[in-house]
Amino acid sequence: MRKRLVRKAFDMILGISMSDNREDYEKFWENFGKHLKLGCIEDCENHKRIAPLLRFFSSQSEEELISLDEYVENMKPDQKDIYYIAADSVNSAKNTPFMERLAEKDLEVLFLVDPIDEVAIQNLKSYKEKNFVDISKEDLDLGDKNEEREKEMKQEFGQTCDWIKKHLGDKVASVQISNRLSSSPCVLVSGKFGWSANMERLMKAQSMGDASSLDFMRSRRVFEINPDHPIIRNLDAAFKTNPDDQDALRAIDLLYDAALVSSGFTPDNPAQLGGKIYEMMGMALTGKWSASSGQSHPAGIQPHVPETVEAEVVDPAEASSQK
Repeated sequence: MRKRLVRKAFDMILGISMSDNREDYEKFWENFGKHLKLGCIEDCENHKRIAPLLRFFSSQSEEELISLDEYVENMKPDQKDIYYIAADSVNSAKNTPFMERLAEKDLEVLFLVDPIDEVAIQNLKSYKEKNFVDISKEDLDLGDKNEEREKEMKQEFGQTCDWIKKHLGDKVASVQISNRLSSSPCVLVSGKFGWSANMERLMKAQSMGDASSLDFMRSRRVFEINPDHPIIRNLDAAFKTNPDDQDALRAIDLLYDAALVSSGFTPDNPAQLGGKIYEMMGMALTGKWSASSGQSHPAGIQPHVPETVEAEVVDPAEASSQK
């Protein structure tokens, strides 16, 4: 009897979700969506019934929720997996560096913006023989591997990666050439079995002061660099010229901290990060503008001096007579 009632309830909900009036199911989802997601975690027997009822935003549907069936229908012919990214908002998800290559390839990515979404998807594992893939994890396969180029990049930047890893130490598990970046110089990805930035925030809130598991997961992160970015090219040149250059080493620290933030993680010491940024800004701006009147100006260029204008004093009586 119990199983029959459950099946009837699922059939009724599925009927609402498939109706022509999407607003009816949107109202239902707004009130009971979290319970269905919780069912993905606690009710393994009914995964196949729950999955079609789930709704998410995506990179191609930022304002309207879509179903997993709609995602699968829109997949590219050669796409094998369902891509997703967990974040605290749609805006954060669409602007993450993890999206760069996928956006270029027009691959749709599900945006998991509810704290329970990521856990629910991880429990589902797959849908219609399509595996769920977190684009913030290492070993991301977009189906366009170029083994010859990868070999060339490893030969050119392999020692630079080792140099960066040596400087960062236990902060990262390894430094690798990225296949997911196009405009960012670097990104910090989670280990294959590690926590995403979103999951780390959740676990940190529930850790009750026990940071041992957090420290272990943090040490499994992978620092990926974009070999086509000018900053990475300059760092490579710095390594080959003088690997002990202090400015280059400070740049590595700042790159790591910037990647930490842009990848969704929380820096342990925000004030220290601010200090590094100010230091690098000071170095970059040195000599750009004069800080005092005693500094010299470039040849042929004189400082701008506002023209003095004399104010004419008019006697009130005279002004009245002119009227």
